[in-house]
Amino acid sequence: MAKESMKARERKRQRMVEKYAEKRAELKAAGDYEGLQKLPKNASPVRLHNRCQLTGRPKGYMRQFGISRINFREMALKGLIPGIKKTSW
Repeated sequence: MAKESMKARERKRQRMVEKYAEKRAELKAAGDYEGLQKLPKNASPVRLHNRCQLTGRPKGYMRQFGISRINFREMALKGLIPGIKKTSW
């Protein structure tokens, strides 16, 4: 489980990216790179990091489901993810 401060930091970055998305697009379209430099660093979408929505784990993230591989496996075995079952051959 990730520290609460790390999860909070990621949520804060996500809010900032959403807040400045329109302004960033306008500045990029105008070619105003000095204006882009004046925006906060965390307003850049590149600084976001995918984390598990349940635990905040940064590694082993499955983009299609938004959770880590460990939680995916547990949920799949319990039958909580529709259409997913353990294969055997």
